[in-house]
Amino acid sequence: MSGTFVGMPAFPKAAHEAVGNTTLRANLRHATHTIRDKRAKAVAELDDWALLREAGKQIKDHTLRHLDTYLVQLEETVTAAGGTVHWAADADEANRIVTHLVKDTGECEVVKVKSMATQEIGLNEALEEAGIAAYETDLAELIVQLGHDRPSHILVPAIHRNRGEIRDIFTKEMGEWGRPAPEGLTDTPAELAEAARLHLREKFLRAKVGISGANFMVAETGTLVVVESEGNGRMCLTLPETLISVVGIEKIIPTWRDLEVFLQTLPRSSTAERMNPYTSMWTGTTDTDGPRAFHLVLIDNGRTDTLADEVGRQALRCIRCSACLNVCPVYERAGGHAYGSVYPGPIGAILSPQLRGTTSEIDASLPYASSLCGACYEVCPVAIDIPEVLVHLREKVADQGGPGHRLERAAIKAAGWILDHPGALAAGERVASRTRKLHPKKLPGPGAGQWTNSRDLPQMPAEPFRDWWKKNRT
Repeated sequence: MSGTFVGMPAFPKAAHEAVGNTTLRANLRHATHTIRDKRAKAVAELDDWALLREAGKQIKDHTLRHLDTYLVQLEETVTAAGGTVHWAADADEANRIVTHLVKDTGECEVVKVKSMATQEIGLNEALEEAGIAAYETDLAELIVQLGHDRPSHILVPAIHRNRGEIRDIFTKEMGEWGRPAPEGLTDTPAELAEAARLHLREKFLRAKVGISGANFMVAETGTLVVVESEGNGRMCLTLPETLISVVGIEKIIPTWRDLEVFLQTLPRSSTAERMNPYTSMWTGTTDTDGPRAFHLVLIDNGRTDTLADEVGRQALRCIRCSACLNVCPVYERAGGHAYGSVYPGPIGAILSPQLRGTTSEIDASLPYASSLCGACYEVCPVAIDIPEVLVHLREKVADQGGPGHRLERAAIKAAGWILDHPGALAAGERVASRTRKLHPKKLPGPGAGQWTNSRDLPQMPAEPFRDWWKKNRT
């Protein structure tokens, strides 16, 4: 996987700074509570939601167990339909492939459908280095791009922005990227949407190359599927002469029939809709409609390593609905930028450390970016047990060592010895009780001290329990 966002510190430090941003917290609280409430109502409409959830889990698990077979089948069906399949082991290889494909067309600009995979590999930056302009066409992605910002949510990348901020970004930046914002633009949603529509329309009509991801790939037919709510995806997928789709290998499902399950669970879990306004499907190329050339770039980028982990592999079931973000108390307060990855929130806390490894400071900190409350597991439409994976990854991080973990192991070893020697334990309890007036209310150090920054240590009793018991019960 590509590196973390430039300059990002470990999660605790980034989150500490984000929590102090009252505007950010207000924006996130309003947005996440609104989405989660709507989602709950949409899910409650289905009596068989639990069965759909289990079906999605089983389809994904079956596919992951036989991923090699279905990937080969997908390559065969896509090729038979007129497409070309490329394999990329990592982000650098994927970026080289896409860059060469665009250059071969002779074009110097592309329009893009919202894609987590292209953000993951840093495709926009790679294209820019090659002299190719990549224009985001999803409204929220457009806001992020014009604002020289980073996405902070899987579904709503600009969730951290309010309407006033968006108006200021459009007014200041649109003219530098193409058609400027209308004079006197206000912050009403209708005017903001119209400004984006006018700005993007000329790009849709001019672009010869489109780049997309895919929500699903059907091995049986070689069909790719993109679900979206704005129609920009449909424009990018049908108008350009060349379409390049960059997709993670885990997005595959075996059959067309399997798609029926996810087209019920994904929209309800993400946008709280019964179905997406736009569900675009394409199978290869035709002579009379759509792009004349189609390229599918399949990226691994750490997914095979994740697949090898019996506990952690369930993260590859993820269908990027973002439901876990909207119920997470940590995400609601810290925001997406603190995670240092295009995958924020609970799913990012388990997916990023597996795709990138846990050697960096921020990736080693992400498994601890959770209260383990379990709300994320309850809403996941494919039943990813995120708390289980978080604990699993914490164990891996602890095994790597480091000053904090070495101290923790030493403390556990010492506690084990004391608990095995009742006499030493009793003596220690008496000493602690007799010196209780000298005890600090807060613990020192950056580790244990964090627990007492907002709470006092409990007061030591006047005498140990075993001494009280001897006096009163024997």
